[in-house]
Amino acid sequence: MKRALPHRWAMALGSAALVAGCGFQPVYMPTASGKPGPAERNLAAIHVNLIPDRPGQELRQDLQERFGSDSGGSSRYNLAVSFSVSGEGIGILPDTIATRIRLIANATWTLTTPDGAHITNGAARALDAFNVLDQQYFAADMDNDALQQRLASVIADQITMQLAAYFRRQDAVALR
Repeated sequence: MKRALPHRWAMALGSAALVAGCGFQPVYMPTASGKPGPAERNLAAIHVNLIPDRPGQELRQDLQERFGSDSGGSSRYNLAVSFSVSGEGIGILPDTIATRIRLIANATWTLTTPDGAHITNGAARALDAFNVLDQQYFAADMDNDALQQRLASVIADQITMQLAAYFRRQDAVALR
């Protein structure tokens, strides 16, 4: 057993060397001077447009948290997001009562300049489910609310990573 440990370390170091050799860099890597990198700077310059309905409001707040934006400064970009959550019964009893509900969240987004010029766009999708128990209406309602918040958080993570990767690619192209 003690012999396996040095082999694991060797494999881990070998893997790290391979990743470093391919030019891998973290998305949020700061500049050499320690200032925020291109992804962080550009994400902070995004204004997230209003998204209708309660799930949309939660998604907007999650995006603003991740971007560190809407702090009152001027924005270089506008992000428009179309967000919807649909549900379907997946645990069906013989009397057609659903005992498990799956919610599917879909978002499409477009990044533009303040004057409306298209920059990039993308999509995000997440799904999750909750159980509906007999005579537990309020518990099911609370589970649904918590589930919609989790879906908004997952969608916000996906959109943030897509935009951060876009800004890193654009910075790499500009440096060439």
